[in-house]
Amino acid sequence: MTAKLTQIFKVIEDTIAKPPIPHEPYKQSLKAWAIYCLRDKGFIVVYAQNADFAIERKREEKLYFKVSNSPDDLDNSLSWIVWDSGTKNASLIPQKLD
Repeated sequence: MTAKLTQIFKVIEDTIAKPPIPHEPYKQSLKAWAIYCLRDKGFIVVYAQNADFAIERKREEKLYFKVSNSPDDLDNSLSWIVWDSGTKNASLIPQKLD
């Protein structure tokens, strides 16, 4: 993973760890909350065909994300934002890059 990509994932991780608004599952979906938090941080979040959303980067490949309420059976081909209802925290599981 490149240093630039590692840095982007770190910013995303920090954003969802200390979000501008708390995730309240009874008010908004995890996807809508994650998109709001990332846009609030300045990321360009766009529609994605085979993911929940993507982040566009200038002159670089998009980063694809899905959201889940369970850390089980996650596909390694993209990144995940996972909500833990027990701890009421979200976490980032970056895409596994070879």
